[in-house]
Amino acid sequence: MDHTTRESAQVSAPSTDTDTDTDTDTDIDSGTAAPFATADPSATDVPDTAGPPPAPLRLAVIVASNREGRFAPVVTDWFLSRAAAYGDLDVDVIDVARVDLPTALSFSPSDDVKAVLADVSPRLAAADAFVVVTPEYNHSFPAALKNLIDWHGSEWHAKPVGFVSYGGMSGGLRAVEQLRQVFAEMHATTIRETVSFHGAWSHFDVDGRHKDPSGAETAAKALLNQLTWWARALRDARSVRPYGG
Repeated sequence: MDHTTRESAQVSAPSTDTDTDTDTDTDIDSGTAAPFATADPSATDVPDTAGPPPAPLRLAVIVASNREGRFAPVVTDWFLSRAAAYGDLDVDVIDVARVDLPTALSFSPSDDVKAVLADVSPRLAAADAFVVVTPEYNHSFPAALKNLIDWHGSEWHAKPVGFVSYGGMSGGLRAVEQLRQVFAEMHATTIRETVSFHGAWSHFDVDGRHKDPSGAETAAKALLNQLTWWARALRDARSVRPYGG
């Protein structure tokens, strides 16, 4: 569709003030002209609104696969390089393969489970935002990821979640769409923009370098732009009014 942009010229109306002397005010009582007063810059009280720079955003990158022979480290390392190039992010990698939580949820976990939670739960709670790097297994996401999500609650609340997915023809997008529903239930905000690799194994060389990175890097920047906007907005909101979910 051909959209035509209409440009309009703004025309200033002529002044109806018959006093053409713009340098002086007329003293009505004396009839003499008085010069405009010049403000003393030193007497101007301008509040200093510039405070300390905001702290870097704390980004937790969650590696969602614990499968033997998984491709996740290749995709994760690529995304971590994009996050490092983006800047102003304090990144923590949480790998589900190293988080040994039982699938049987419990309100009275064993000492071993408490030790695992004592490590991972504070890291999730400290995060301002999350990026989940996930494959697609049988039109869904890995069970280990769901287990990590279900063992936690308030750690996810009022925080943004982005997705980097990979797989075959679907590029992991079916897993992402299901995860959006799960994180909505966890009171989290998912980011529209995603990075997805269709036939992921063909995109990277044997050293894990992306063969044609321009498109993927553009997608990663769009994701991080949205993610950091939401992360700052929600961090500020939580600092003013704790989330009551």
